Amino acid sequence: MNILGIWDGHDSGAALLQDGQLRFAVNEERLSRRKLEISFPTRSIDASLAHAGLRPEQIDVVAATTSDPAKTLGRLWPGSKERYYAVRRRKAPPGPLAGLTRALKYRLTEWPPGPVSRVLSAAALRRQLARHGLAHATLRLLDHHEAHAAAAAWASGFASCAVLTIDGLGDGLSATISAFRDGRLERAAASPARSSVGVFFEHVTNLLNMRELEDEGKVMALADYAAPIADADNPLLPWVRVRDGVIETEWPGHAFRRRLARVHWHFPNEQFAYLAQRTVEHAAVSLACDAVRLTGLRRIALAGGVVSNVKAMRRIRLLPEVEDVFVFPHMGDGGLALGAAVVAAAGLGETVRLDLSHLDLGPAYDRSVIESSLGAAGLPAPCVGNLPGRVAELLADGRIVTWFQGAMEYGPRALGHRSVLARPDRLDLRDRLNLALKRRVWYQPFCPSMLESEAPRLLADWTGGRNRSMTMAYKVAEAHRARLAGVMSVDGTCRPQLVADGDGGPFAELLREARRRWDMSAVLNTSFNIHGEPLVCSPGEAVDVFLRSGADALAIGPFLVERPA
Repeated sequence: MNILGIWDGHDSGAALLQDGQLRFAVNEERLSRRKLEISFPTRSIDASLAHAGLRPEQIDVVAATTSDPAKTLGRLWPGSKERYYAVRRRKAPPGPLAGLTRALKYRLTEWPPGPVSRVLSAAALRRQLARHGLAHATLRLLDHHEAHAAAAAWASGFASCAVLTIDGLGDGLSATISAFRDGRLERAAASPARSSVGVFFEHVTNLLNMRELEDEGKVMALADYAAPIADADNPLLPWVRVRDGVIETEWPGHAFRRRLARVHWHFPNEQFAYLAQRTVEHAAVSLACDAVRLTGLRRIALAGGVVSNVKAMRRIRLLPEVEDVFVFPHMGDGGLALGAAVVAAAGLGETVRLDLSHLDLGPAYDRSVIESSLGAAGLPAPCVGNLPGRVAELLADGRIVTWFQGAMEYGPRALGHRSVLARPDRLDLRDRLNLALKRRVWYQPFCPSMLESEAPRLLADWTGGRNRSMTMAYKVAEAHRARLAGVMSVDGTCRPQLVADGDGGPFAELLREARRRWDMSAVLNTSFNIHGEPLVCSPGEAVDVFLRSGADALAIGPFLVERPA
């Protein structure tokens, strides 16, 4: 059976399951070149079909998610979400009615779905699908949080586990706790959309003059630079509570902003970020403890936008009540297409096999396309016999290398297919990356990629587990902090990618070459893009970003292009 999952909201995309196995997944931003695209995933659908060699009439089921009134309005009136996208991404001024519009937006998004919104959403989706020749496919319109939970549960590899979703909101809810046993999800608790720790953090992000739904990671990073404030003196902590697996907030989400602004007035930005970060961590930990208690299961799988907060996930991982933790690699709404496909497949009796040990699930390009892109830019294209070895030499010499190999990664992180690489111990290279290439805030740390066998040596609080894809924070061992200075936050934590030692790909070989040169199979790895743009997808985009950046070399396919030193 061919099941196509789609998501047509924030970070839209598509995922294809064939006979219960994941074949392809991509988000629209990589193809439209608009960061966190919100339009219908036309290109993603076409790419999914092309990859599998399928015609539209061969798709049996299309699985979509979310039918609350706010999402339905966006489907019926695409201009409304396009306007919000432009303002949120600072592409258009907010206008004189911005405050009123924001308040109405947050009120509307709190409403749960009803019979009318479900019917209207389904009708709008069927019209879009018909334009792609998919009118004959059965449409399954599924619950937002069930899709998040299914993605985490089936990808976790756990036979049974508690499943925790913590999001902004969707379909009238902001968080859920479920038990996953025998291939079935059973919900144990749900938090209403009006009480959302995600919306709370969105307001904090916006008040710090950052982009909500995009820059929450910057808020988390900024919090590390605050003078610590005791929890007893944190005015925000009493505003968010958890009782029996349900979030309770002092006010509904739409009423938080005004009160948060009053607190912000009394604190510098970094301390305000610290207060908010501690509040999110406390809520996440309380939810995790209740998830274990309510389900009787000590392993936890997590998804939802708030789950991208790696500091909060670290605190959950270190709880004595918790045996193991898995964070779904595409935890935000961009992962909903895959989650919807999993729910549909499981509901139809398919045996779902969701192996995410490798996330190279997107488009790939052959050698001729790469050669053509290099030729069009007038770049020489010498073919290198031992590419990982040569790149390791460049990195050892303090050079910055852009790296384009194989199929594109699924999810928000660069994982050795569309990456920018440097030595992990050089603060000057970190600063050069921030200023010349990434062009982002100075306090946001870069991440390391390392062979998994290095983790017990380099990470002081290594507990094993399945979080290989930069979804978890760890403390760097004191003895190795100088050697990982370029990939570590000021508080001594990092967010690593862990590559299996037995991996035979070129990136794993590069890490082995790194060990030979600086006695540590670790590199600085950040996404191959200019800040504010999507990760590069095609060879042409890779060449364009390389030429616009300050990188020293481009390793693309078997070719290596070097700038003069």
